[in-house]
Amino acid sequence: MTPLVHAAGCVLWRRVAAGDTGSGDIEVAVIHRPKHDDWSLPKGKLDPGEDHRHAAVREVLEETGMTCALGPELPKACYRAGDRPKEVRYWAAEATGGAFRPNGEVDELCWLSPPEARALLSYAVDRDLIDAALAAISPGGR
Repeated sequence: MTPLVHAAGCVLWRRVAAGDTGSGDIEVAVIHRPKHDDWSLPKGKLDPGEDHRHAAVREVLEETGMTCALGPELPKACYRAGDRPKEVRYWAAEATGGAFRPNGEVDELCWLSPPEARALLSYAVDRDLIDAALAAISPGGR
């Protein structure tokens, strides 16, 4: 039996001031991976001995250049990556600082409104995670 690949990632979000109302809108980070030519959420495999939470924060930093504060855990994604089963644990994570620079894995990062992010993402599981994150971090589930 092929061993399960363990990975972790985040729906990385930030609040953006909205005019004079004092309330804010949420933007979500979506990344482009040239190797796969897809638009995805930041995620990656666990290093040996690494726990999922640490891996999620590390992968966000490596792929987006952003530090983050983990929030609520979101539903897991289970799928096949090539010929191997893969399980990815996700968290909603608020961006706390940093700046994006293209790197070997990610050549573009876009901060988008949730509807724009859903439209750009390549995979249905990622679109569902946007909805789960919004429900977890905002009462109205924007």
